[in-house]
Amino acid sequence: MSGHTTEESLRALLSQVHERLSSEGGSLDADSRKLLSTLVHDIDRALGKGGPRGVADAAGAHTPRLESLAVRFEADHPGLAEVVREIIDALARVGI
Repeated sequence: MSGHTTEESLRALLSQVHERLSSEGGSLDADSRKLLSTLVHDIDRALGKGGPRGVADAAGAHTPRLESLAVRFEADHPGLAEVVREIIDALARVGI
């Protein structure tokens, strides 16, 4: 997969997270909402600055937290958990 396609995929997934935060955000606990918002913002900002390589550098430390969030969301927010797992997969494609 090319870097450009991966970047587009990540942008689409981040957009899905933003949408789900808007629709399901009220039912998320404050810590989960804040952590997910921070992670999404960091990845989004890295995309704007350095493309997929910038994302790899910025998001590497976040992958374990994303995995933890996906597990936490599995029961109550399965759609959000699925999107988080797709982000993890997209990050893996850029070498994280």
